[in-house]
Amino acid sequence: MTRALSYRVEGKEFPRNEHRATTRLRNTLAALGLPPDIIRRVAICLYEGESNMAIHAGGGQIHVLIASRSVTLLLQDDGPGIPRLDLAMEHGYSTASTVARKQGFGAGLGLSNMRSFSDEFDIQTTPKGTTIQMKFHLPQS
Repeated sequence: MTRALSYRVEGKEFPRNEHRATTRLRNTLAALGLPPDIIRRVAICLYEGESNMAIHAGGGQIHVLIASRSVTLLLQDDGPGIPRLDLAMEHGYSTASTVARKQGFGAGLGLSNMRSFSDEFDIQTTPKGTTIQMKFHLPQS
């Protein structure tokens, strides 16, 4: 079983972004019979990433690879990058706008949640964009 999926996140949809990619992927993983804990962790991480793309980067692309041993998320945007990645990785640090905060976003949990809930986490950021890769190991029977 190997499946590749892609989703586009439009930044102009914020704050109306309904986390369509997260909902679609959660439904796909459930239909494939993946364990609920894996689905929950993937959904948390993708929700955070999808929010960050819409709020900070003006959108981006999500690539998903579902394989027999893992689920991999690759999030890529063409935003301005993250100038202080060390701070951005701290739980509670946020640069979200007032508009985002009024919508209930911007608590500063996104990147730290992604790191905590994924089995493998890598982030690369430059002034030309950010790429995040997260991997979730599937239990083997």
